[in-house]
Amino acid sequence: MSIITHVETYKSENPTVVTIGTFDGVHIGHQKIIKRLIDTGKLEGLKSVILTFFPHPRMVLQKDSNIKLINTINERHDILDALGLDYLLVKEFTKAFSRLSAQDFVKDILVDKLNVKKVIIGYDHRFGRNRNADINNLKAFGEIFNFSVEEISAQDIDDVSVSSTKIRKALIDGNIRKANAYLGYRFMLTGHVEKGKGLGKQLNFPTANLNIEEDYKILPKQGSYIVSAIINNILVYGMMNIGVNPTVNGIKQTIEVHFINFNDNLYGKKIQIDLLDRIRDEEKFESVEALKIQLTKDKQTVLDYITNQDVK
Repeated sequence: MSIITHVETYKSENPTVVTIGTFDGVHIGHQKIIKRLIDTGKLEGLKSVILTFFPHPRMVLQKDSNIKLINTINERHDILDALGLDYLLVKEFTKAFSRLSAQDFVKDILVDKLNVKKVIIGYDHRFGRNRNADINNLKAFGEIFNFSVEEISAQDIDDVSVSSTKIRKALIDGNIRKANAYLGYRFMLTGHVEKGKGLGKQLNFPTANLNIEEDYKILPKQGSYIVSAIINNILVYGMMNIGVNPTVNGIKQTIEVHFINFNDNLYGKKIQIDLLDRIRDEEKFESVEALKIQLTKDKQTVLDYITNQDVK
């Protein structure tokens, strides 16, 4: 997959089939649309293109918006790449761009830059200044500029009863199983490992402290989770805590991962943590010793999970 960020100077030499959207989460509903896009491209000899936007429009148009995204932009790139897409075009979303008329958007970007021959889009898609154009307008533009429009019906979209909003809600509730089912893959956290206070090591549960640079990345509900990661091409399991460590009067929220049977130095390395299941809420224990006892129980929960995975 080729990623194009310099939209202003880009021009496709190949005819394309395009779909448009933010695609936060690239969930199973999105994947259904993307599969249709890719299959259409192969069948009709067109390059498959997703036109997406970053930052998220709500981040730009609603300055007080606290929206958090399921994926960082780089995570979204990786997920789309794995699906077999030809091109990902990432258009910077600005206030100036939001004022572009529907016709100018179609002519300047879809036609002149993407050489579009077909657009695959949802029945309820709206675009242009103040989002005042709909699929009927797009079909009319198609007749003017010589491209066809394939409509994704309400039934097709409703067949997959999932949305990015529902996934965000599941994550905020700590329901990682539901979020993963909606996503069609495991929700991930990606960041660099930095030095912490060393409390985990004192408890014989050394942790990797994950620093996520992107402040727009959504975090699931505070608590403990079963997680996995691929480190040095090896699958490792662990338990992760998101919270403030109330037992030791912590204040700042941290993300700490204890990997089981793993001792390599990870400081400074970038790792991806996949969340598999939730263990429990974060608690304030009466003593550090009580916390250590609970961590031992949590570790056994992870070991039982691994055993069940091996049996399957």
